[in-house]
Amino acid sequence: MSLLKVTSVGVLAVVLLAAQPAVDPPASLTINPPTTPFTAADRFKWVVLSTVGPKNLAAGVVVAGIQTWGNDPQEYGPHWDGFAKRYGARLGTGGTIHAMEAGVGALWGEDPRYFRAAGQPFKNRVGHIFKMAFVARDREGELHPAYARFIAVPSGLIVSNTWRPDSPITAGHVSWQIGLSFLNRIVSNTFSEFAPDIVNRRKQKSALNDEHP
Repeated sequence: MSLLKVTSVGVLAVVLLAAQPAVDPPASLTINPPTTPFTAADRFKWVVLSTVGPKNLAAGVVVAGIQTWGNDPQEYGPHWDGFAKRYGARLGTGGTIHAMEAGVGALWGEDPRYFRAAGQPFKNRVGHIFKMAFVARDREGELHPAYARFIAVPSGLIVSNTWRPDSPITAGHVSWQIGLSFLNRIVSNTFSEFAPDIVNRRKQKSALNDEHP
């Protein structure tokens, strides 16, 4: 487990450093989430995109890779076949968790979506990435602990483990899975926060090359 933890931190650090701008932008911009209601249709769309959307699929590669490196669970083995099984199992488990989070959060209007902190200094954006893994907005747009997420993650893991006989339902194993689930959320937030910057930077570089061949 210790190897997996160290690897998790290292992978996340590489992603963050790769996205770091040369100069921090001014901190004059603030995070302004939409003021329109988060409808049932929006929740369904969020569940789908959070499960099979690009950022979550990319985060799954990281998490499944860490699990394969540490051969957890051992029944899957440490090779490509085991990686594929872990990746597929993670998609099923993630779908269960996201559906539960959206459904439970609808009871009190919790909004699980991630909104970028574009325009903020780099260290503020990194802090925002980690913070938004554990907090969410209510109907008024105010931040509070992500209660629906705290309910959905362990509940979804326990439910998904019941149809996977290779996953022991012990307190220690479920706790480790909970940690990986929040790591997955942090990696996903990282892609949401910095991927547009990386794309824009490449476009600007390409435009400069076209102007000065």
